[in-house]
Amino acid sequence: MKILYGVQTTGNGHISRSREVIQELKKLGHDVQVILSGHDPYRLKEVAVFKPATMCRGLTFSTFRGKIRYLTTAVNLKLFQLYRDIGSFDATGFDLVINDFEPISARIARRHDLPSIGIGHQYAFCHPIPMEGDTFLSRWVMNHFGPTDHPIGLHWHHFNHPILPPIVPGHLRGRQKVIRKKILVYLPFEHLADILRLLTPLKNWDFYIYGLADSSENLGHLHFRAFSRSGFLKDLEECTGVICNAGFELPSEALHIGKRLLVKPLTGQMEQASNALAIAQLHKGWVMPELRRNTVERWLESPSPEPMGYPHVARLIAEWIDRGKWQDVWQLARSAWGDLQNERFHVSFKGRSPKTAT
Repeated sequence: MKILYGVQTTGNGHISRSREVIQELKKLGHDVQVILSGHDPYRLKEVAVFKPATMCRGLTFSTFRGKIRYLTTAVNLKLFQLYRDIGSFDATGFDLVINDFEPISARIARRHDLPSIGIGHQYAFCHPIPMEGDTFLSRWVMNHFGPTDHPIGLHWHHFNHPILPPIVPGHLRGRQKVIRKKILVYLPFEHLADILRLLTPLKNWDFYIYGLADSSENLGHLHFRAFSRSGFLKDLEECTGVICNAGFELPSEALHIGKRLLVKPLTGQMEQASNALAIAQLHKGWVMPELRRNTVERWLESPSPEPMGYPHVARLIAEWIDRGKWQDVWQLARSAWGDLQNERFHVSFKGRSPKTAT
């Protein structure tokens, strides 16, 4: 098949899991062409697997010091450019559109009456899962940002619905030697001064900090690192814990190989607030609504969890797409969760606020 694959570039999570699925689709002989859209896609690195790719402005949110700035977001929207990119795209010969919550490819599918599959964490919100901070606006965004015919949601539990486990890199198995005092930090939405204030006094630990520096530099026990996917995964495997925002992909990778997890949700972002709720209800890690040093200190002394060991979900999805029976998502979900015996129970979750660390 000739497949158009839309990838958001607003976060490394979309890029990481899309990379895995695209590689598996190409292994099966499919012709995959990619649309990259979001915040400055031209600055992307290590995206050779996405070629040939079309880069577009798309839609994205503006943030400052861990909070979404809705007014700035509205001012910066380039709707004319968005619809020009949709209208000018030549969809001749495409058989299928796949998107990871990406708006341009989703609308190209609708415009040209092409079947579409959505693969991503956001599509889990099509089902009644733990939710926090839900508003009319957030619900509208979830329903209309990346519409699709066949939504495939990803989450840390199935919640008794056809939701798949997370997509993690196939080679990520936690085989590196663990360095006891090494902590990985990825808080790209926070301000550098706030991170320095939080971590500088904790001199007995080595913090490897991504997302806040364009070049690598060591300041005592604070090790700032420029983006490198291979370097990032190496540090993830070697560390004993991860401090990050409450996105989806990095917490999934940490849980996959058994790293203790401390998340700080992005204020005003329903998805991250809901992820924090799920982490608390599933007992997958700690949650801190604000950057607090005493919370970090207590978390640093907490035990590490057992690795979840998620299956090769990207391969399962690619094979499912290849078979063409896209209506049967239940069979795909059962296959994906089959080896995770501890996730096969029936549980009832309520949409209440998590008991968070303070």
